Amino acid sequence: MAQNGFVNAGHPRRSSVKDQIEQMFLGQYTHSIDTKGRLTVPSRFRELLEQGAYISQGFEQNLMVLTAMAFERISNRVNEMSLTDPTARQLKRLIFATADRVEVDSSGRIRIPQFLREVASLDGDAVIVGAGDYFEIWSPLAWQPKAAELQDTETNAQRFATLVLSS
Repeated sequence: MAQNGFVNAGHPRRSSVKDQIEQMFLGQYTHSIDTKGRLTVPSRFRELLEQGAYISQGFEQNLMVLTAMAFERISNRVNEMSLTDPTARQLKRLIFATADRVEVDSSGRIRIPQFLREVASLDGDAVIVGAGDYFEIWSPLAWQPKAAELQDTETNAQRFATLVLSS
């Protein structure tokens, strides 16, 4: 079992860094949402969701899909916050009122609740964006400016300057 709780079935023992990278949500995909609100999850992501997952409102006009273990870590942290703190109460509402448990069906799809499809303006196609330990779901229209930002070389140089890449 890998350090993060995922099993690498059928693979010989490898470095933990390689195992961790293989357990990340990586890449971009475009899939259609059917009339019942079902979205096909990229096949690479399905194994990572075998223990269940949660979908919730993202920080922008998008949705986040977290593994059950990642959602549990977040919920434990927010539940440790004081109920007397108004910011903590708002955070609890944001996290729990906009979340729903999802399971991958036999066709590799998850069902996105209507209220979350409305939050992210999802109708028809969706862009699925890997973000390491979770993935995001965007409407193509909302994703376009974000994707353009990722192509800005000057801004990227500033972003990477904050990340120490040498050992």
